[in-house]
Amino acid sequence: MPVRSLTRKRPRSVAGQVFVLQVAIVLLLAAGAVLALVLQSRHDGDREARNRSVAVAETFGHSLGLREALRAPDPSKILQPLTEETRKRAGVDFIVVMDTRGIRYTHPQPDRIGERFVGTIEPSLAGQVHTESVEGPLGQEIQAIVPVTADDGEVVALVSAGLTVQNVTGVVERQLPVILGVSAAGLAVATIGTALVTRRLRRQTHGLGTLEMTRMYEHHDAVLHAVREGVLITDGDGRLLLANDEAKRLLDLPADAEGRHIGELSRLDQRMAGLLLSGREATDEVLAAGNRLLVVNQRPTKPHGQPEGTAVTIRDSTEMRVLTGRAEAARRRLKLLYDAGGGIGTTLDVERTAEELANVAVPRFADFVTVDLADQVLHGDEPTGSGADLRRTAVSGIRDDQPLYPRGKLIDFLPSTPQARGLDSGQAELVPDLSDAPGWFAQDPPVARSIVEYGIHSLITAPLKARGVVLGLVNFWRMEKPEPFDDDDLSLAEELVARAAVSIDNARRYTREHTVAVALQRSLLPRGLPEHSAVEVAHYYLPAQSGVGGDWFDVIPLSGSRVALVVGDVVGHGLHAAATMGRLRTAVHNFSSIDLPPDELLSRLDDLVQRIDHNGEDGANADDDGMLGATCLYAVYDPVSRRCVMARAGHPPPLVVRPDGPVEIVDLPTGPPLGLGGMPFETAELLLPEGSQLVLYTDGLVEDRTRDIDEGLELLRSALNHPDRHPEESCRAILDVLLPARPRDDVALLVARTRTLGPDRVAEWDVPFEPSAVGAMRAVVAKKLDEWDLSGLAFGTELILSELITNAIRYGSAPVRMRLLRDRTLTCEVSDGSSTSPHLRYAATTDEGGRGLFLVAQLSQRWGTRYTSAGKVIWAEQALPGPSGDPEQELLGFFDIDEIGIDTL
Repeated sequence: MPVRSLTRKRPRSVAGQVFVLQVAIVLLLAAGAVLALVLQSRHDGDREARNRSVAVAETFGHSLGLREALRAPDPSKILQPLTEETRKRAGVDFIVVMDTRGIRYTHPQPDRIGERFVGTIEPSLAGQVHTESVEGPLGQEIQAIVPVTADDGEVVALVSAGLTVQNVTGVVERQLPVILGVSAAGLAVATIGTALVTRRLRRQTHGLGTLEMTRMYEHHDAVLHAVREGVLITDGDGRLLLANDEAKRLLDLPADAEGRHIGELSRLDQRMAGLLLSGREATDEVLAAGNRLLVVNQRPTKPHGQPEGTAVTIRDSTEMRVLTGRAEAARRRLKLLYDAGGGIGTTLDVERTAEELANVAVPRFADFVTVDLADQVLHGDEPTGSGADLRRTAVSGIRDDQPLYPRGKLIDFLPSTPQARGLDSGQAELVPDLSDAPGWFAQDPPVARSIVEYGIHSLITAPLKARGVVLGLVNFWRMEKPEPFDDDDLSLAEELVARAAVSIDNARRYTREHTVAVALQRSLLPRGLPEHSAVEVAHYYLPAQSGVGGDWFDVIPLSGSRVALVVGDVVGHGLHAAATMGRLRTAVHNFSSIDLPPDELLSRLDDLVQRIDHNGEDGANADDDGMLGATCLYAVYDPVSRRCVMARAGHPPPLVVRPDGPVEIVDLPTGPPLGLGGMPFETAELLLPEGSQLVLYTDGLVEDRTRDIDEGLELLRSALNHPDRHPEESCRAILDVLLPARPRDDVALLVARTRTLGPDRVAEWDVPFEPSAVGAMRAVVAKKLDEWDLSGLAFGTELILSELITNAIRYGSAPVRMRLLRDRTLTCEVSDGSSTSPHLRYAATTDEGGRGLFLVAQLSQRWGTRYTSAGKVIWAEQALPGPSGDPEQELLGFFDIDEIGIDTL
């Protein structure tokens, strides 16, 4: 860690100073290089201009035809075009041909022809090539003058070619950006290299200045000698280079030990000296030095890649041993409590939680652990608080042959035992020596003696207490460790048991709620399905592992030998879901008793759910969660017509298994779940052959965390691919394939195989719409009853049909039909085209009429009205004759016929 400067303004670090110096040097070098390049470029440009001028002038001066043109009467006329064309191709600014007096024959500016050439021509007249820089007509010029000689060597003319200085400088300026770019790139590379070197230097010096580095070394030396850990540094020859004050104190080194060889230190322990001279690595190696135990760490130093010595640190562990032992014990106890927090209470089962407590404590805290709980706790009830009737719920230990009371034994602790004292006081009890504990011995001397002989010698008994109520006891037994439990162990046991008591109490309360919910649900579910001629039924129900839910099923007998099959599902689990299920099931029974069709029944049920939810939100109990959501499937099967009408409210579709083999999912319109409102429910009608199977279920059967509903439906269809099975067999086959091991949701299944009511058990007649038809109908009914061997019911049946037909003719509308069904009861039905419903009333003694329906109600077991698309049907059921006697005689004994005035007779 770098030491802060003590001055207000921190000086520049060593690395910063080096960086600034190197950057300045690089800038000077770059500037010098640029200047040299510019000068060199200009020198090269000037030389290039002179060389080009000489070359162009000599080439033109030695060209063929020049001397002939000079002898022409007007040389300028011939030479001026040639020089201009040559000048442009050669890239020079001018080519001038002149005579020996310097008079121009050609010039880029024609007005200068005939004038004297500006320059020195004497060296050229002497036969030399001459170059110079002059101020000419085109400006500052660099020009070359060469002689033109005749065959005899005489100079007959001169040729000058050259460039202006401006064009020469332009070439240099065009090269200057390249020069500057190259220089900038070199400067950037040099700067980056300097920065990298500086960065490494900064890391090595930690960004410190010279003053700070001095102070850092001073602080380092002060810390080195003040730290409570010995530090030694030796070289490769075994010479002691450095020893701080603590090392000198621990090893009893002399003041002049630094710089001496290890072997020369006579007061140094030989084992320590051998370790220092060996140079080997050592990690937390414990060595004795006098009356001290020293912990030594030694590592070789490699400043240049090769071992050149060792660095040694020494700690005095004599004072730390006791503290380390205590810290380790505390760490183990904290780890035990931490593991107990995660390992106890993983389930809401009382017995399982007790076993988890026993397993966590063995063997880290005790050799054997027993948990004794009150019987009331095991059943979910509030404990009485007495020490009696504690049942051993969990036993765990390092061995299986222990002599302690076995699991399941009911124990009544004597008042002299530490267990009884702990139950009374609510405090944990410590028994350090069981062999010297007469109060504990008195509980069961033979068992106590065998425990001591087995080797168990110490005990901690701690009451399980939650919310101020004692739930039971936990006994911790020690055998393998020779030392007994102490007060620290007692505190740990109290803490461990206190945490476990909360989990056990939560499990107890859950057990109680679960028991109550199961009892409520079982009381609300059908205990047994009624025998019915229309269907043969098998069913199955399984609550979810998380608790009881709101799934239900029902088979409801209806009038006319029909039957209603119902399956429903309430969202959620617990008491609320079970209670909601009971309310919906009761409502379905009530609505089915008035023979509502499936779609209308679901609409009424939907209205009921909305009202309940509304009351839960705005009523007195504002905390009620309402229905939370529910689904339902309602189907009505008629064994006479073999028609099945069904509707569903958000429920999975039913399956139909026909006798000829195909299994199909009924294409039933999906209605909204109950309680949403605003949408009508639609029905579907199926014609089912006798022996068909209707399969109704809840989504818990086909949905699971490992599969979706489509996969579940396919599995269900494959399980039903055996139409000849009995419903019970089909039910078992479905459960074998689809039932999950730990269902997250309730599972309800209903399998119904259809039957038919044959023509030999059904009789129908059309009734003429006139009062005189009543007598004729009584006659045909009596005849049919004789055929069915039901003559004993003729009297009551004639009375019932007479009243029903008379009311249909008097108050209804055509057509009127009459039907008799012989099933488990004798059902009489009269239908007409009117929707007017009759009402039962009690006539006064002075009334002449009004007693007809009263007679029907008295003569039948049940009666009622159901509505159809064509009108209504009034029906009445009578019990078939049994071994008790003649029903007709019973009726005559019940009524005094002579005092009854029946107008319709």
